[in-house]
Amino acid sequence: MVAFDGAGWDGRGKTALITGGSNGIGAAVARRLAGQGAKVVLADIDTERGGALAEELGGRFVRCDVREPGDSTAAVAAAVDAFGGLDVAFLNAGISSGCGLDGDFDPEVYRRAMAINLDGVVYGVHAALPALRARGGGDIIATASMAGLTATPFDPIYGANKAAVVALVRALGPTHAAEGIRVNALCPSFADTDILGGMKGTLEEQGFPILEVDRVVEAVTAILDGDDAGEAWFVVPGREPGPFGFRGVPGPR
Repeated sequence: MVAFDGAGWDGRGKTALITGGSNGIGAAVARRLAGQGAKVVLADIDTERGGALAEELGGRFVRCDVREPGDSTAAVAAAVDAFGGLDVAFLNAGISSGCGLDGDFDPEVYRRAMAINLDGVVYGVHAALPALRARGGGDIIATASMAGLTATPFDPIYGANKAAVVALVRALGPTHAAEGIRVNALCPSFADTDILGGMKGTLEEQGFPILEVDRVVEAVTAILDGDDAGEAWFVVPGREPGPFGFRGVPGPR
């Protein structure tokens, strides 16, 4: 298992693209990677916060709606044009769905959640692969969730798209490892970000521990510092994060 401190990852001479980089986990990871010497490109629809953070970090901002394939392609191109290549794609943009499957089902809300949380990762991977290949390898980290590893009755659509991200990463990991491109998933539990919305108070009342964002950031740098591919890294309060141990699928008898 990779040591969980990320201290060995050296960002000097490297470029990282971060979707959903204006706020929350994306912004915190941007600060950490920039602090470790990397050039960061923030891709988000929040132009005000993203532009200010990019200026603070000496990076670049590009407006990117991850639901649009062309926006992901343009974001990668912006990273290559600004800094000469791409080494890390942190595909982090995501939302909760708030969409049930009973009387409150809204197809538009459903499609928006699936488009951001799943399609955005698919389009991001597709856009990043050529640039990483041109660099001789690199890392793709997709933000999934513990909701992709366990039942999520309070938001089944969110659980479905995050489980799909985990499955996608598990398939892509061995596919691209031979060319030096490592694809992994990040699976945090409830982190203290805006995505919690009104759930934060309820979770705290129920005694459910909220995950510190710094712990998620440390997991990202630990993944970058490692050698594994196709893994889904759990990040939960009170435990040292690491790759989730999937059981083998029963074969034919």
